[in-house]
Amino acid sequence: QVQLVESGGGLVQAGDSLRLSCAASGGTFRNLAMAWFHQAPGKEREFLARISWTGSNTNYADSVKGRFTISRDNAKNTVYLQMNSLKPEDTAVYYCAATVRCYSSRCNSTSDYEYWGQGTQVTVSS
Repeated sequence: QVQLVESGGGLVQAGDSLRLSCAASGGTFRNLAMAWFHQAPGKEREFLARISWTGSNTNYADSVKGRFTISRDNAKNTVYLQMNSLKPEDTAVYYCAATVRCYSSRCNSTSDYEYWGQGTQVTVSS
């Protein structure tokens, strides 16, 4: 069973940067494709970015393309989300997700991921 623990959330101002981390345990990290989603109050959980198990392939939602960067360190069993030029509308709970069965660039739905972290709050003030 894979466990995921996010960290790095907090309160920042618009235009600031933040880096989220997600540490994985209980499985073979290099076999996992990883992703980040977020969920704002009253809204559905939304795909942000995904990265292949090698780290060579990444995909982004249009809303974050050019501002957010997903990366992974397989030696540390950790995936990151670097968030730059943050906006108030980025305020949400951010979730890390993992899958051993969905590897294509179209894996951007919550149903594509079997494992989830507990989430970390990011609040961007204007």
